[in-house]
Amino acid sequence: MEELIIIGGGLAGSEAAWQAAKRGIAVRLYEMRPVKATPAHQTAALAEIVCSNSLGSLLLSRPSGFLIAELQKMGSLLIECALENRIPAGKALAVDRDAFSNSVQERLQSMPNIEIIRKEVRKIPSKPAILASGPLTSPALARSLKKFTHQNNLFFYDAVAPIIEADSINMKVAYWGSRYGKGTKTGGDYINCPFNMLAEYERFVSELLTAEKVKLKNFEKDISKGVRGGKGKFFEACLPIEVMAARGIKTLSFGPLRPVGLRNPHTDCRPQAVVQLRQDNQAATLFNMVGFQTNLTYAEQKRVFRMIPGLENAEFVRYGQMHRNTYIYAPDVLHPTLQSRANPNLFIAGQLAGVEGYLANIATGMLAGINAARYINGDPLLTLPATSMLGALCAYITTPNLESFQPMKTNFSLIPPLEEFIKNKEERFLALSNRGLQDLSAYLREQHEPKKI
Repeated sequence: MEELIIIGGGLAGSEAAWQAAKRGIAVRLYEMRPVKATPAHQTAALAEIVCSNSLGSLLLSRPSGFLIAELQKMGSLLIECALENRIPAGKALAVDRDAFSNSVQERLQSMPNIEIIRKEVRKIPSKPAILASGPLTSPALARSLKKFTHQNNLFFYDAVAPIIEADSINMKVAYWGSRYGKGTKTGGDYINCPFNMLAEYERFVSELLTAEKVKLKNFEKDISKGVRGGKGKFFEACLPIEVMAARGIKTLSFGPLRPVGLRNPHTDCRPQAVVQLRQDNQAATLFNMVGFQTNLTYAEQKRVFRMIPGLENAEFVRYGQMHRNTYIYAPDVLHPTLQSRANPNLFIAGQLAGVEGYLANIATGMLAGINAARYINGDPLLTLPATSMLGALCAYITTPNLESFQPMKTNFSLIPPLEEFIKNKEERFLALSNRGLQDLSAYLREQHEPKKI
């Protein structure tokens, strides 16, 4: 049986291992935790979800829903496990993070041709391999990657949001609700903490702006040119809450704290702004602060976030934190198949390849696992249709874009337009999704995918 080495047991690596093993490949899956810890992970579990526990909307008119449908069509293990461990979050696919990772790990452990090895890999293997070590790639492996790519590693700063004990939320002030009542639970899927008065919202923003932050090397630099120089850069889709607040007093109330569709039943009025809390585990004992990625010190998080109405006595089981994310300049390194241009034995997947978001990590892990197996088995590699979300994403990250290259999330702007323009955005996005799924189905049939065990 042919062998494939996979480095990294996160979302991308776990999905890649499953896909390759299904195709008759002997997989050696390396995960350095718990032998070597990372700045962000809390456990040694495979497929651990570090940040938000939501994988995004299930609606086909949303980029995440489009990609979830593609992943299901291609036989994704992780989407299957996510649906099995889903918790209420309106139309979003949110999971109990511990139950989810445990399910993935159990499935991988039960696969006879997958060997899980707890060891740090310090250099790129010469044998067929998938590098899915993620944004927290160890320094030794990062040096090996730098030497291989003949470039400085790129990186940006990412952030995780705090998690709060449910019992510490003041429900005399906060209330259950979903925007426009569109939740799956009676009363709503989110706990909403309302700023009823403009003055209290403005005081909160003022304290947020002056609060002490963790000092990071090169943290304040926002380099828009010369991205190969290894300079720190914020990723626009995951900005720290205090960075957003610095853009203007109303930025948060038009962003993650927007109050539309969330009328306060205690006052029968629409608040000035609302902080939403999303259920974080099956037992509903933990809630995370939606959109509250932050670089404030722990002490300041406790002080400032307790200014939010309903969180006066909040107990934090995890504070927000910043960490460095490493990624490559994919256009120089990868084909759209995720195979290395310089070394056909090597594939790169996940955030390291220049994609952002849980679903994109899972999806690129899936494609890398399939293509690595096809490469070993002597089959042609898959280059997915540009009308599919995953195909468009892989095409984007492997197309030269030196001036502004940074990790990309799934979005409809990546997809070629329809032949006939549809004015209504919801209908247009749904049409793009349906076209892409039809094209993907036809392509997979031509390539005899997905393979079965």
